[in-house]
Amino acid sequence: MSHVNPDPEPERTTGLEPGGSVPPGETPPAESSLPEAGPRETHNPPTGWARTPLLLILALAVLIAAFFLVYAIVLAV
Repeated sequence: MSHVNPDPEPERTTGLEPGGSVPPGETPPAESSLPEAGPRETHNPPTGWARTPLLLILALAVLIAAFFLVYAIVLAV
């Protein structure tokens, strides 16, 4: 199996100046220079937890904590 070095030789690479620097205009534009790419979003649902699931999780946590509290009291007696 022959191994080919994926890095080009700097002396033979086009677009490089002596010393390895790149002249202006040889690199693609930065992302911030692109004008608002993508479609306009008109519907953005609210983020975060809804009230009902949060209350159900909280109630379940309180029931589990109460169960273990009663269990500890029964074992202590």
